[in-house]
Amino acid sequence: MKHESQLARLGLFDAKVPRYTSYPTAPHFSDDVDANDFGRWLAAVPDGDAVSLYLHVPFCRRLCWFCACRTQGVTNDLPVRLYVETLKQEIARVRAALPDDVRLSRLHWGGGTPTILPAEMISDLAATVTAEFPFARDAEFSVEIDPNEIDSARLDALADAGMNRASIGVQDFDPEIQKVIGRVQSFEVTRDAVQALRARGIRSLNADILYGLPFQDNARIADSTRKLLELEPDRVALYGYAHVPWMARRQTMIPVKALPTPESRLHLYDTARRLFVWAGYREIGIDHFAKPGDGLDLALQNGTLRRNFQGYTDDQARTLVGLGASAISRFPQGYAQNASKTADYQRMVRGGGLATARGHVFKGEDCVRGRVIEELMCQFRADLDAIESECGAAPGTLQQPAETAARKFPGAMKLRERIIEIPHEGRALTRMIARAFDAYTLSGKGHSSAI
Repeated sequence: MKHESQLARLGLFDAKVPRYTSYPTAPHFSDDVDANDFGRWLAAVPDGDAVSLYLHVPFCRRLCWFCACRTQGVTNDLPVRLYVETLKQEIARVRAALPDDVRLSRLHWGGGTPTILPAEMISDLAATVTAEFPFARDAEFSVEIDPNEIDSARLDALADAGMNRASIGVQDFDPEIQKVIGRVQSFEVTRDAVQALRARGIRSLNADILYGLPFQDNARIADSTRKLLELEPDRVALYGYAHVPWMARRQTMIPVKALPTPESRLHLYDTARRLFVWAGYREIGIDHFAKPGDGLDLALQNGTLRRNFQGYTDDQARTLVGLGASAISRFPQGYAQNASKTADYQRMVRGGGLATARGHVFKGEDCVRGRVIEELMCQFRADLDAIESECGAAPGTLQQPAETAARKFPGAMKLRERIIEIPHEGRALTRMIARAFDAYTLSGKGHSSAI
């Protein structure tokens, strides 16, 4: 109780802050970045580099009410087929702009529901990608799997294409909560999908589970967590539900009065966290867990854990290329985001160009501030001298914001000899501490709860 009171005094239960999957965050992107910038950045990728590729499939058979992703519902395959043909054009155009000898270190299909694609379309799209981008040694090909939208033919097609990691969204196994959030997915359906994946040699499995959902209490999240542990995922993301109906209108279907309080959200998170730790999982950053020896665990141990738009990653590629509507690319020079609306994206690609609509060019203190935020989010520790040196910043650049943060969060952050550390009892405040190093004005569009 004393610890919770301290967190309350430091503002945890009232704050709304970014999740810092990028710096600056996406609301600060502008239309100053266009397709010409994207093309130049592609051409500037060094010869022989390994790059990561993200493909966004924005379609779902049904729209889950809790979801804030860029998605749209479809009742037949025609829009999906037309979109995939456009994706293939974009793949060819992007590949033509890159050096000849690049390889893929990571390939991820996200959405939406990538498994909405019929088996033959999965095979066709995968063949298009691998013909243009050969896999590097030890490459990873991951796909977001909807257990309600998968069958043997599609699983075979994904396995034959080289998928070696699958990601399954669970959210919560409680039937009442599933009904309220518009995502009915039984434990049995999820278990069968996991067994089918493993039967095809897919040994690496990610799972997502949410806390902070309507009608959720400690008993219910404990039950869902125990069921998830029965499936033995290699990695788990324990995300806080972000209620942002001003960004995702479908969330107006969520009964606000049934949402837990910020204090209850902390208890829900801690209930699930304790169960994962009890089961032998290592804590990774603020909201991930991994089995010992998993790539995330190894990256945490050797100091190479990174953070991107999919959360925590062990991917070390300097370039992430996002393809599809709303997809975001990251280069050493900055961020480039495709047109968000599917119709606009397809019009731009079919017109013979690239689909970049906005982005951000790194400038000023972006590097040094972005790196300290990333280190705090990943390691709960940051060496200010090392970061300033890495980014070519003047010595002492980070001293003032660090001292300000230390005064603002006494006991939750320690600053000693230019080393920042966030002890375990202060880690619930990590996003708020990271905010102290953010030089950009907090977006007026609003952010999710700090807990």
